Amino acid sequence: MPLSPPVPREPIHQRRIECRAYRRQDGHWDLEGHLTDVKTYSFPNAYRGEIKSGEPVHEMWLRLTIDEDLKVHAAEAVTDHGPFQLCPDITPRFAALVGLTIGSGWRRQIRERLGGVHGCTHLVDLLGPLGTTAIQAIMPIRARRRDAAPQRKPAVIDGCHVWRSDGEAVKRHYPAYFTGDR
Repeated sequence: MPLSPPVPREPIHQRRIECRAYRRQDGHWDLEGHLTDVKTYSFPNAYRGEIKSGEPVHEMWLRLTIDEDLKVHAAEAVTDHGPFQLCPDITPRFAALVGLTIGSGWRRQIRERLGGVHGCTHLVDLLGPLGTTAIQAIMPIRARRRDAAPQRKPAVIDGCHVWRSDGEAVKRHYPAYFTGDR
């Protein structure tokens, strides 16, 4: 069902985020995110001269290489377009993600390593959807291979209202971790 009809309006800004997951031949996974911000009007910019209507104000890429346990083994960030000359200088800092595991505490750990002046707001924003993409890509494949209950509680449990530990989805897909009435 679509949203209700809006009042008359004029488009001004568009942010696009695209995330993809790839299974690699070596058993690891690559998660790739691409973020663009585009305005519908041209404006002056001290670094780039003028940013024209439809030209990216921001265009950034992020690749995480992870294993099936969602642990980050490599991280690479690239800034193709930014409003300041210094924007690309922070991208090597994203290697600080190596060693983290996507799941409980993911966003907190990102803030600790890349929050504020230690990162880029836009690239950090991209890490949320990349984490979700990892879970969407890897968990169904792991579930198909699973013969018995997993050795540890799956990260999706209590991650949203559908996966609440006393809910129907957990009862059906992870009965060993179901906490509701049986």
